[in-house]
Amino acid sequence: MADVLVIEDQADIANLVRLHLEMLGHRVQCCGTLADARKARRERDWVLMVLDLSLPDGDGLEFCREVRESDASLPILMLTARGTEHDRVRGLETGADDYLTKPFGVLELQARVRALLRRAALAAREPEEEIVEIASLRLDLARRAISVAGREVDLTATEFDLLAFLARHPGVVFSRQQLLSGVWGYHYDGYEHTVNSHINRLRGKVEADPAAPRLIRTVWGVGYKFEPKEGG
Repeated sequence: MADVLVIEDQADIANLVRLHLEMLGHRVQCCGTLADARKARRERDWVLMVLDLSLPDGDGLEFCREVRESDASLPILMLTARGTEHDRVRGLETGADDYLTKPFGVLELQARVRALLRRAALAAREPEEEIVEIASLRLDLARRAISVAGREVDLTATEFDLLAFLARHPGVVFSRQQLLSGVWGYHYDGYEHTVNSHINRLRGKVEADPAAPRLIRTVWGVGYKFEPKEGG
C-alpha cells in the first residue's frame, strides 16, 4: 500500500486513475490544480506522484522541476495528452521517471505504477555494502551516492538505478529494451526514448563533456555500455 498523489484537472480521468490504483490497494488523493498539489505535498509525504502537464494554474513541467529541486527520489509518472516524441523527451529530461500518454489502458497504467513502486521499494531497502569504482566514478550502492573525480553528483532514483545497472556490468552492451526491462521493469515497445532521455541526463551529470562521453558509450544500432575510455 502506498500514498499516491494524482494531479489531474479532468475529474473523469482523475477518478479513473484513483479507482484503478485503489484496486491495487493504494491510498490515492486527487488534486485538480497545482495550488492544491503544493498544499498536499506540504501536508504529507508521498510515495508516488502521477502528474498531468496541462493544468489550469500552471505547467506540470515547471512543477516537476520544482519537485525535483527538493526531492530527487520521489517517483514521478507523467500522464498527459502531450504525445509527441518531443513532449516525451522534455518530460523525461525535466525529471519524470516515466511518461504515459492519453488515452491510456488501465492495465498499462497499473503496470507502470507497480514497476515504479517496486523500484522505489528496492532502493529503500538496506543493501549489502558495495562500492563500485571504475575510472573516475565511485558508486556507493549502500548509500545510493555517487561521485565523479571526487565531486558529489545528485541523481534522481531512476538515473542512479540506470547508472548502477550499467556500472555493475562494465563492457556489456545492453539494448534499449533490455534496459527498459532491467531498470524500469517493463517491456513495452516504442518507449526507447525513455532510455535515451535518461542516458542524456546521466551524461550531462557525470561526463566531463556530454557531447564526447567517456563513461557511458553508445553502440550504434544496438544500445549502450559502460566502458570508460582512457582518461574517463
